[in-house]
Amino acid sequence: MDNKMRVTVDYNYMMAKFLGDKGIKDSELETLKDKAAKAYDYVKENRGRDDLFMGWTELPYNQNEIVADIIETAEQVRKKFKYFVVLGIGGSALGPIMAFNALKHLHYNELPDSKRNGPKFYVEDNVDPVRMSALLDVIEPEKTCFNVISKSGATSETMAQYLIIADILKTKGVNLPENMIFTTDANRGNLIKIDKSFGGAFKKYVLPDGVGGRFSEMCPVGLLPAAVLGIDIKAMLAGAAYMDGLCSKPETDNNPALACAVLQYISMKQGKNINVLMPYSDNLKLIADWYCQLWAESLGKAVDYDGNVVNAGTTPVKSLGVTDQHSQVQLYIEGPYDKVITFISVGKYACEMPIAYGCEDIPDVGFLGGHTMQELIQAENKATAYALMRAGRMNYTINMPEVNEFTLGQLMYLLELQTAYTGALLNINTFNQPGVEDGKKATFALLGKKGYEAQKSEMAASPSFDKKYIV
Repeated sequence: MDNKMRVTVDYNYMMAKFLGDKGIKDSELETLKDKAAKAYDYVKENRGRDDLFMGWTELPYNQNEIVADIIETAEQVRKKFKYFVVLGIGGSALGPIMAFNALKHLHYNELPDSKRNGPKFYVEDNVDPVRMSALLDVIEPEKTCFNVISKSGATSETMAQYLIIADILKTKGVNLPENMIFTTDANRGNLIKIDKSFGGAFKKYVLPDGVGGRFSEMCPVGLLPAAVLGIDIKAMLAGAAYMDGLCSKPETDNNPALACAVLQYISMKQGKNINVLMPYSDNLKLIADWYCQLWAESLGKAVDYDGNVVNAGTTPVKSLGVTDQHSQVQLYIEGPYDKVITFISVGKYACEMPIAYGCEDIPDVGFLGGHTMQELIQAENKATAYALMRAGRMNYTINMPEVNEFTLGQLMYLLELQTAYTGALLNINTFNQPGVEDGKKATFALLGKKGYEAQKSEMAASPSFDKKYIV
């Protein structure tokens, strides 16, 4: 793949040359040169380490056999089933739905079979009863392949989904292994126990030990659903490897992910505590959802490696151009100086849509005739970035030549590396999630799970709700 498909980062509008005293000086980048190099070295030296949950760094290189098996299985699924449903939550759901949105027709499930050429696709990413009921209204479970994704098989949300679907399939006389694929741990966990109870009959894929959920889109968690949809998963991984190569130097001017990390780090220290991701493409709308988990769970940490209370992290916000120019950008331009906006711009959209001539007697409308919607959305993207710059607001742009498997692989790996480098700059554990675990334990206690009796008692003994504070 030549450089025509290279994803690049333009951070001019972060710098003092354009923003004056609101921007970052070249001298500040120079001051952080050694610190940035150490962050780079930390990630490089710990690549692939399962104990640090950095196995994701090697996913572009170590999955040839797995990818071949996934492609073969996906072809069988495409031939046999009318629907494909992911049962999961968090990264197990956000990654697959993001890739689906990015690389398939925006109304894929509504297309006639002749144009869709694959099963209808759904991701059951919640335990809202209305959502599950709605899914069951539009699928035929006996004609559906369910991909159950949970490393431990103890994820309450995923296993609740599993229990509901398993019961429905059993009542229809379906042998569960015929309609389910597990993505889980290699040797342990509840899905392995379920599989053993069926004599090992389930098709299984491994969620590697060193890959956390939010970094899992480029392992079987995301690759199987993508392959079922006819997405070129080899090209996606090749794009990730290509970006890895682009990020192989320890200097910010030679490493786009490290540059983004250093810019975010400096802006944090300046009090910018909101991190907006704003793609100018409906196909990339859900990359912002995926990124919000990646950034928030990775960097929102109470203490650093030295035990200092740091309460690190910035709040990720999802936004969509042009839609949110009409709902959020007013705040970004005239509100507090507490944000960094990252645009994702597309050089060539998947199709052209000419704007017809008409209303020539109405100048406010007539000027649009003869242009295209691509021209319009790109002009609005550039104009918004410019307006923010003029108002002294930090923003930078990730440029994608077009949206395809290769460039999406680059984009994902760029954002993952940026997150890893930023965590290293902050001296925090980027890959754990103790806050999420506390919430899980409280849920277990409330629902009476064995082993959590003490926590249930503790919760019961906490101060009761005071009606004074209920209105």
